[in-house]
Amino acid sequence: MAWLLVIVAGFLETGFAVCLKLSHGFTRLWPTVAFACFALGSFGLLTLSLRKLDVGPAYAVWTGIGAAGTAIYGMIFLGDLVSTLKIISISLVILGVIGLQLSGSSH
Repeated sequence: MAWLLVIVAGFLETGFAVCLKLSHGFTRLWPTVAFACFALGSFGLLTLSLRKLDVGPAYAVWTGIGAAGTAIYGMIFLGDLVSTLKIISISLVILGVIGLQLSGSSH
């Protein structure tokens, strides 16, 4: 259950990063409100998961999902540059997170 919380928190991190961009420096109301909701949800779920999980792997999964998800969202929906190097780099982030997870946890 704790890992499910981390995964959901990672997707919420993607949401808050995207909304941060869409808020244009907190000058647009609804993206700013969405940013705050996503951020509170993401940090809250990560905090709950850390009651059961080691901080290193949990944080790596959380940030990995957030970073990869935000980059992918930006390329698909926000017109961010798509390049081979960017795709390879996102893949390496995902592989690194998987590697940390496979390295084992005491819980």
